[in-house]
Amino acid sequence: MNFFLAALGVIGISASGPIMAATAAPALAIAFWRNALGALIMGAPALATQGKRFRQLGPVEYKWSAVAALALALHFACFISALKLTSVAAATALVCLQAAWIALFQRFRGHRPVPAVLVGLMAALAGVLVISGFDLTTSPEAITGDVLALAGGALAGLYTMAGGQARRSMSTGTYTTLCYGGSAVLLVFMLLALKVPFGGFPPAAWLGILAVTLVAQIMGHTIFNHLLATISPLVVSMIILLEIPGAAVLAAVFLGEKLPGGTYLGLALILAGLAVVVLGQGRSGVKAAVTLGQ
Repeated sequence: MNFFLAALGVIGISASGPIMAATAAPALAIAFWRNALGALIMGAPALATQGKRFRQLGPVEYKWSAVAALALALHFACFISALKLTSVAAATALVCLQAAWIALFQRFRGHRPVPAVLVGLMAALAGVLVISGFDLTTSPEAITGDVLALAGGALAGLYTMAGGQARRSMSTGTYTTLCYGGSAVLLVFMLLALKVPFGGFPPAAWLGILAVTLVAQIMGHTIFNHLLATISPLVVSMIILLEIPGAAVLAAVFLGEKLPGGTYLGLALILAGLAVVVLGQGRSGVKAAVTLGQ
């Protein structure tokens, strides 16, 4: 079942880029609406069936939900800003270093990764480079974008790890309601600060926003948040690397973009690296002991 859900999740997040590229609305506004609508979609049934659970949440659960919400909102802000300053290939490759950030965060917490995990991580990141090209440039604007994308990857790693902590005692519906809702509130302040419009978009843009919410936010992010209850944050972040070839294929099919030449080789490297990491963490691939502190 986890394999099936992971496959659906990869399809969901892979569709995010192509859908957003085809949606005539500011990217930050799309990020707000996908989180706000996601919170509504997940929150309505959660409140109806688990309303009492929200009142029973403790400080630790609220803390990790708040950390995840802040990290997710800042991740969107950094990544979207990076796309406007540096190349899409460089921004995507740097953001996808979230798996490396998680390994680094684990090391700081005293969890020394076994050599097999490091080998698998390097193989998977090599696959990302093969697909994206990682074409860093030296202009001041591009360097700023690269730094923002790197920060976006670290924030994505923090979001995944905080979600892993929250999901220890919270259901998927309860956690995603708080996380997406909190992220949406933070994005409101970003939109106001940057004077980005909330609406006034053509009907086709609203259809795109609805599509990215249902496919990327609900079928993508929510599935991976669900899997965090049984799979380690590092493995989840490795699976998310499959977004790179997935998005390239979907963009080629639906937007007519040329498929990168290294897509298939990169996909093979990512899959091989993922397999090595899963085996290195334990043949069952279940959740490793990863803590940020209690």
